[in-house]
Amino acid sequence: MAATQPKVNTRRAAARLVEQILDYGAYTNIVLSNYLKKERLPTQERRFLTQLVYGTVKAAGTIDWYLKKAAKRALKEIDASILAILRIAFYQILYLDKVPERAAVYEAVEAARKTAGEGAVKFVNGVLRNFLRQKEDAVYAFPSPEEDLPTYLALKYSHPRFLVKRWLGHYGLEATEKLLRFDNGTAPLVLRANEPKITRVALAEKLRQAGIETRPSLWSSSGLVCTSFCGSEALRQAAPGLFYIQGEEAQTVAPVLAPKAGEKILDLCAAPGGKSTHLAQLTDGRGSVVSCDIYPKKLQLIEANARWLGLTDITTQLLDDGRTLRKDWSGAFDGVLVDAPCSGLGVLRQRAELRWRRSLNELKIFPPLQAALLETAARYVKKDGRLLYSTCTIEPCEGHYVVEAFLQNNREWQRQPFPHPRTGEAVEELQVLPHEDGIDGGFICLLRRRPGGQP
Repeated sequence: MAATQPKVNTRRAAARLVEQILDYGAYTNIVLSNYLKKERLPTQERRFLTQLVYGTVKAAGTIDWYLKKAAKRALKEIDASILAILRIAFYQILYLDKVPERAAVYEAVEAARKTAGEGAVKFVNGVLRNFLRQKEDAVYAFPSPEEDLPTYLALKYSHPRFLVKRWLGHYGLEATEKLLRFDNGTAPLVLRANEPKITRVALAEKLRQAGIETRPSLWSSSGLVCTSFCGSEALRQAAPGLFYIQGEEAQTVAPVLAPKAGEKILDLCAAPGGKSTHLAQLTDGRGSVVSCDIYPKKLQLIEANARWLGLTDITTQLLDDGRTLRKDWSGAFDGVLVDAPCSGLGVLRQRAELRWRRSLNELKIFPPLQAALLETAARYVKKDGRLLYSTCTIEPCEGHYVVEAFLQNNREWQRQPFPHPRTGEAVEELQVLPHEDGIDGGFICLLRRRPGGQP
């Protein structure tokens, strides 16, 4: 008789994943996806595990503020595995009204017992029970908005204080609060139909028959937003090779470059391949897309995604540095996409850990890199070709001002109007703002040489 698989303890599993993310630099979506592929959990447990992991990582700043006070010691003095157990427990106590406090404490104590023994049990039990007794005391009160507005908002919405202060300067109080709330929301799973292999309507029906409900994206004619909870494996089984998982804002980029059959397209910063595969789909397999990256493993990921979609007109190219000019590519491409490395501040809803991995000094690194990539990419465009610049950030210094500086230095180039993906009106650039547009943020600008401009 086959042995039954032991039941997974969801909270302990969440603590192990949170430890990998917050203490060892792993990516939330990757470690969670890998775990869920390995452990076939019931739907309810998958949901709870996902909520615990994403919720704890997003709220880590505020949780740690409470935890430092409750533990009466620096967090670096606490064993990483015990710290993760405490973070999971604090998340439940602070944010999950439906979880009884006693259940959060009990599970944390049991996890500590199995992880590190009785000494850890006493510590975890003491920290949690003392916090529950004292959590209404003044020591746990946030600074008032009048006293310190950026700190108050940073703790209320669990964002780095420097970001809150920055956004208050950019957008004002009301819009900043909307943006902070958006970041803390749950990102829906969004699919791009593998057209022309299948239409969006046909894909939606195929998924519906498998019990997966969707609605059409308002931003992408190929996009479907999943409205029922489903895992990536269930999707893959329901519609193998017929979709690609890609956010709504990301799906707006490739259509702006508008590649045509027979054209040669370059995607200079291509991994993981979402925009490269979209570009290839738009040529109906009758174009040529060269997808570049500086890491061999990321090129393998692009190739795997192309195989999944059945696309054969994508070739990958390893670059030492995208800023270094390849003379053999000069004037060789009808269209070039620079989806530049950026701060990613438009996708904090999706990337739970990213808010804790950015600093004010780091934000200064990106614009020079982006400017250099754009300068090099421009040399690869044919005389009558197009150059598309995009990012997934809401920082003007990484979008509008990078393009503005490029145009000041390259007078032969100009902005090329393109249809707004939602309204259809002609725009010269598009800055999607989550708190205004309801989807992840990003920037797009299409450029073309002035008549007579030389490559």
